[in-house]
Amino acid sequence: MGMMDSDSQCGYWEARYRSGDMPWEKGAASPGLVDFLEGNSELERGTVCVPGCGTGHDVYAWAGAGFQVTGVDIAPSAIRLARERLRTAQRKARIARADFLRNPPLQRFDWVFEHTLFCAIQPTDRPAYLKALLRWLKTGGTYLAVNYLIPDQDGPPFGTTRQELWELFSGDFDLVMEWVPRSSPTRAGRDLMRWWRRRRKTHEKRLARQ
Repeated sequence: MGMMDSDSQCGYWEARYRSGDMPWEKGAASPGLVDFLEGNSELERGTVCVPGCGTGHDVYAWAGAGFQVTGVDIAPSAIRLARERLRTAQRKARIARADFLRNPPLQRFDWVFEHTLFCAIQPTDRPAYLKALLRWLKTGGTYLAVNYLIPDQDGPPFGTTRQELWELFSGDFDLVMEWVPRSSPTRAGRDLMRWWRRRRKTHEKRLARQ
């Protein structure tokens, strides 16, 4: 998949949802996220953005833990399915259609949780992903990510490495912790979970001038 504008990206992902071609759909929230929320019940409950939220499993998990959650996705069918899931479960969250990489933020969030967006975008869009993250996340906020350490260069999904992640994010974030989380069977041992905290805006200002 080559470089696409926002409308083309929307059309691509919408077609995947409509055809049911969704190998990322596991029918449940990220096991790593479930374990994180259960193991950190003392966390202050704040606002959370889940970009590329898909059908809403991770939004559901955050909302169930008492956070104020907003899930965003570019595909209308994903938005519809996520809203249906939350309505059926009687769980409160906001689901909005937005292009996380290109649209202005709906608000600034205390948390951004990444699960399957970073590996879905073109690797050449990863600097734009960082800029978007800095727009949507408050200074001092937390970026929690489940990254897919696979060698694939023809995606999606596109793989990444510890070194690439460090080079991309360490200029703006302090790494609190990293670990290999519990995963779905098809991803066992290939996920890396990282807990980052955003520093002051010095690097963001440099990015804005580029």
